[in-house]
Amino acid sequence: MKATAQPTPIRADRSVQSNTMQAVVREIYGPPEVLKLVELPKPTPRDHEVRVKIYATTVTSGDCRVRGLNVPAGFGLIIRLAMGVVRPRQTVLGSEFAGEVEAVGKNVTRFKVGDRVFGMDGLRMGAHAQYKCLPESGALAPIPSGLSYADAAALPFGGSTMLDFYQRARLKAGDKVLVNGASGAVGVAAVQLARHFGAEVTAVCSGANAELVRSLGAQQVIDYTKEDFSASGQTYDVIVDTVGTAPFARSKNSLRKGGRLLLVLATLWQMLSAPWESATSSKSVIAGPTSERAEYVQTLARLAQEGSLQPVIDRRYALEQIAEAHRYVETGRKRGSVVVEVSHS
Repeated sequence: MKATAQPTPIRADRSVQSNTMQAVVREIYGPPEVLKLVELPKPTPRDHEVRVKIYATTVTSGDCRVRGLNVPAGFGLIIRLAMGVVRPRQTVLGSEFAGEVEAVGKNVTRFKVGDRVFGMDGLRMGAHAQYKCLPESGALAPIPSGLSYADAAALPFGGSTMLDFYQRARLKAGDKVLVNGASGAVGVAAVQLARHFGAEVTAVCSGANAELVRSLGAQQVIDYTKEDFSASGQTYDVIVDTVGTAPFARSKNSLRKGGRLLLVLATLWQMLSAPWESATSSKSVIAGPTSERAEYVQTLARLAQEGSLQPVIDRRYALEQIAEAHRYVETGRKRGSVVVEVSHS
């Protein structure tokens, strides 16, 4: 008898396993209405991968931009070449998630079945589903005790982004930091992490969100609907622009000598011109994509456990309501994160 090839051994729990899962897909670029809930094959982890049973994910501004190709100026063609010229190659969005390890590949050593974990998978996405596989060496960490799945899912995107930017900016204790767009998912992380590192923080947001950012550690708040931070005469060591409204031309006079402008959201031209602006002035512009590292997620877990970083959740939706979640995120009014809770009933 001819021997047949054996599948890669997978260690899993003893519950009855279905071969399919629910996931939200979009087969074309477009508005929230292109999203639909479908049945897809459940992914199988490779030798060095874990399969996470997802209980919570989020809808970020990045998800909305990629869904509709509403990206910063200059990136339209680049994103199409990377993600699909006519139709998206990766149909399932979602970069951050929290859940339970349900199965592991035969060579996995860092995690075991039953571990509560959270993390992110960047442009590989795929978290708007009931299950997702990713390498055990990826941006994945145990959920701190006391945090719910929803809480944990709200941490990785903004937190990892700002850990990377602050590292590149060499943020230090005593720096004066201004966070423009302080109440969004990246903004609330920017405020809390700057305070953790010993900086003095000024937050720019609407008056409606002033109490929130003060509770997160901002010592001063500027209501952008009433005051222009760049016209105040105040100067800062670091300006964080999370919303794309404080380019170098606007911010340079508000930066001290040696000051750093962190363009979290930047156009292609701003990214390309950043080295020139840094070389021809006494101030630096830092832009470009951030790194996704396991150590960042592990740091976020530790800070959350210590109480130095708290998740901020604006609204919660069910997976089947994800189009509504996208519509809300696109209003630009969300505070912190919009969480999508994933049912397995």
